[in-house]
Amino acid sequence: MSRTSDMHSLEFKLPDLGEGLTEAEIVRWLVEVGDLVAVDQPVVEVETAKAMVEVPCPYGGVVTARFGEEGTELPVGAPLITVAVGAPASGTETEGSGNVLVGYGTSEAPARRRRVKPGQPAPVAPSREENGHGGTPGPADGPVPVISPLVRRLARQNDLDLREMTGSGPDGLILRADVEYALRAAGAQAGMSEPPAEAPARVTSDPAPVPAAANGLRVPLKGIRGAVADKLSRSRREIPDATCWVDADATELMRARAAMNAAGGPKISLLALLARICTAALARFPELNSTVDMEAREVVQLDQVHLGFAAQTERGLVVPVVRDAHARDAEALTAEFARLTESARAGALTPGDLTGGTFTLNNYGVFGVDGSTPIINHPEAAMLGVGRIFPKPWVHEGELAVRQVVQLSLTFDHRVCDGGTAGGFLRYVADCVEQPAVLLRTL
Repeated sequence: MSRTSDMHSLEFKLPDLGEGLTEAEIVRWLVEVGDLVAVDQPVVEVETAKAMVEVPCPYGGVVTARFGEEGTELPVGAPLITVAVGAPASGTETEGSGNVLVGYGTSEAPARRRRVKPGQPAPVAPSREENGHGGTPGPADGPVPVISPLVRRLARQNDLDLREMTGSGPDGLILRADVEYALRAAGAQAGMSEPPAEAPARVTSDPAPVPAAANGLRVPLKGIRGAVADKLSRSRREIPDATCWVDADATELMRARAAMNAAGGPKISLLALLARICTAALARFPELNSTVDMEAREVVQLDQVHLGFAAQTERGLVVPVVRDAHARDAEALTAEFARLTESARAGALTPGDLTGGTFTLNNYGVFGVDGSTPIINHPEAAMLGVGRIFPKPWVHEGELAVRQVVQLSLTFDHRVCDGGTAGGFLRYVADCVEQPAVLLRTL
């Protein structure tokens, strides 16, 4: 695309956000008609079944149209905005950047919203200093100081304008408590004692579920719940899975962790130790770190371990992925698990954080249950499940004792290996749990 002496419009469509996602919901517009945008400036915040994403526009110019109100679901390829690009004298860049998501493109600072009257040449985009990025955004201009999508959702469900609020958090950050206080105040004025209740989980932007003809409610399978349903259904259709399990004495593993954390330095999480055991086991049994290509009729054993872990959030179940888990020590794994878990709870995971896993570790013991038969996270080949660790009578060194016992389960794709391989993997994991020195000998 070249620069021209005449203003002309370019249409920017909702891009493909990856992983087969076909639609996204508009959460918040970041620009208005008449605003000046720079190349790669975020123009809209959308929510897919995977994550909240700010979508940057690959063109620089003046916004002449927006398509879709907040809360509207758009399919991939639907128009988002049109941008009028200007003449060379205006200094407006008309080259498309080709970037799709924030973080994958240039490092240019987004421009502050500036209104341009129709017919005027578009001015040069302001610098980062002019953009006011050094201070807290004001209530009427720039992004609203909110991190949590739960806060945005609660405000949106109750028609509360966050731009009119001053947050009590650091640098004016608007917290959930601020929104609830504002709703209580509004309720008191209307003769109500409590604010409207927040829905336990957002499934769509539609009104409340409509009663079915028979007893019960019909809840649309959309958003993250719909994506999970599709993936689990595909796993069940395509993967001939089998599950094996074993009880293990985790007393020594718990003691080893306590000793590591008593030595000073960053604390090591139990999940990180289990992840180290998983990666060591996958090095010995690489068949389980693979995927099946049925078109080529091949099992593809993967060189790197990108370890997914199940995380339950208010938005539903998500599986963030720790890249190159095999190359990280327990301290680095602990830090990465903490970062991804915090992002998951805040609804800030990117599509890149949620895709590309090769093996999943599912610690369902946090729900207080002993065992489970997990459904494999397609297109992976296996998942290790870990139940709760709790005191239980156990024969230890020939005598009955109370030990910390855990049930381990492995669900695996029977196409990639037979029971002997799966059993060998699970037995090795159990041995490392019971005697952590086994892991040290094999590193």
